Amino acid sequence: MPECVSGRLGRVPSLDPSVGPDSPDLSAALVALQKRALSVLAGLPSDALELGDLFRAAGHELALVGGPVRDAFLGRVSADLDFATSATPDETQAILARWGDAHWDIGKEFGTIGARRFAGRRSSLADDVVVEVTTYRSDEYDPTSRKPQVAFGDSLEGDLSRRDFTVNSMAVRVPDLTFVDPFDGLTDLAAGVLRTPVDPRQSFDDDPLRMMRAARFAAQLGFAVDPAAHAAIVDMADRITIVSAERVRDELSKLLVSAQPRAGLEVLVDTGLAAHVLPELPALRLEIDEHHRHKDVYEHSLMVLDKAIALETGPDGAVPGPDLVLRLAALLHDIGKPKTKRNEAGGGVSFHHHEMVGAKLVAKRLKELRFDKATVQAVARLTELHLRFHGYGEGGWTDSAVRRYVTDAGPLLERLHRLTRSDCTTRNLRKAARLSAAYDDLEERIARLREQEELSSIRPDLDGTQIMEILGLTPGREVGEAYKHLLELRMERGPLGPDAARDELLTWWAARA
Repeated sequence: MPECVSGRLGRVPSLDPSVGPDSPDLSAALVALQKRALSVLAGLPSDALELGDLFRAAGHELALVGGPVRDAFLGRVSADLDFATSATPDETQAILARWGDAHWDIGKEFGTIGARRFAGRRSSLADDVVVEVTTYRSDEYDPTSRKPQVAFGDSLEGDLSRRDFTVNSMAVRVPDLTFVDPFDGLTDLAAGVLRTPVDPRQSFDDDPLRMMRAARFAAQLGFAVDPAAHAAIVDMADRITIVSAERVRDELSKLLVSAQPRAGLEVLVDTGLAAHVLPELPALRLEIDEHHRHKDVYEHSLMVLDKAIALETGPDGAVPGPDLVLRLAALLHDIGKPKTKRNEAGGGVSFHHHEMVGAKLVAKRLKELRFDKATVQAVARLTELHLRFHGYGEGGWTDSAVRRYVTDAGPLLERLHRLTRSDCTTRNLRKAARLSAAYDDLEERIARLREQEELSSIRPDLDGTQIMEILGLTPGREVGEAYKHLLELRMERGPLGPDAARDELLTWWAARA
């Protein structure tokens, strides 16, 4: 375990460059991590250190654990303050009741109590200090159950041993800020490796969701999965089926909104995990795209995802990133291709109507993963619409077609713009430039029509009440048919005005009669 030296706030980590393998590069990385951690840990809220004093006065240990410690060494200030303690949940609750302005039972049966200390009237909620304190634990999974069997532990080292990876198995005791690293997580952090603190098969058997976390941390941190852990995931991938869909969904979502989702998705596919949680994705590896631009549709889909991420905007833009809906659509937009593949005469391949089939598959998969209804509908709709633009640059669209494009996309239009642009992954620079120019033209036409019309809320020139008054009808099917007819006219010809719309309505009604 690395030794410690005194610092301004007590005892802070001191790293010996000789820690770990005898590598000058690794030694330099360790020293760089130390400097970052000193800065971050020195900025820990005094309220958190005071909490350590309260636990120590009561005869208990308290340590900052997991992500906050890892992030400190990466130079990041974590909004989460997660602690582990030797105190029982009841003892923890009593101490937090004295320390905080509010406390709550997050999961007392799992040993976790939360608390908040308000920063003051002139401060925002973001300045409040929020903590979660969990009694030392030792979790194990019943092979037939989705829920852990909780057993409380008696030491910090034992608690750290049950965590997913060594980079998350480091701790800082408070209030004296003594660094604890029984599994050499700091060396793995410097090397960028995800290694389990115990045998990976035991770790993944205890909690199979850790296999998903390996992919997620590969995406979030850009780290490589240790070969032994990777081999264990390959052998045990089917064990993920014991985990609830909700927990799998949460890990997948965190992966997709991370900085490098491609890296995590490649772990999912290469280890076989994706075959159990998102089987449509590895199935794309079997398909060559119809233009033979890529070795498979899977690679094309990853490229579309990368391009879509690059088109996300800042907080005040049209599609603030990270946008889960756009990223899901970019990844899954072609999953209908395996079911629609046709070998054509002359050696060609086609995937007719794969967007419609894909939309249904997307909805089915996301529902099984327990995504919310709005997300399911949005991703499925984008999948359905992603080919709508094709042919625009060749035949040209009428204003009516442009109106329909905008109306069908509705609130998803800005995402559809980005998905459609990203779907162009051709290496033919001339063709890519032509497609980009065509879409530029479409967006310009949409902008011009928006200046003339309210494209985002196209309605007939007459509403239902006016239709009933003109035709002498009461509410019923005929009113709906008349409304639909006027809406079609509005799409085809633009705004008519109430008088012209009345004449068209009467003409339609007379012909219908």
